[in-house]
Amino acid sequence: MNVWIAIGVTALGCYAVKLTGLLVPAGVLERPLVRRLAALLPVALLAALTAQQTFADGQALVVDAVAAGLAVAAVALVLRAPFLLVVAAAVAVTAGVRAVGG
Repeated sequence: MNVWIAIGVTALGCYAVKLTGLLVPAGVLERPLVRRLAALLPVALLAALTAQQTFADGQALVVDAVAAGLAVAAVALVLRAPFLLVVAAAVAVTAGVRAVGG
């Protein structure tokens, strides 16, 4: 039963955030600072999530096969490789490092 309460509270919270966004006046959204924040915030959140999922294991800092895959993906992106090739290279390197025992 507690799980359903958590799901209900989460759903209501998401609805409240969405409603708050709709109630913000258009003039506020047109300000240069708000526009810059709206453009940069998703990138910063995604980068933080990627770093946390790659390098954290509870309270410990971990550098393992996933970090190697992320490094290869970053290099492939810098070289402007197609997205599917970036993902395939990251997966292959991660699996290879894990197979070797890293």
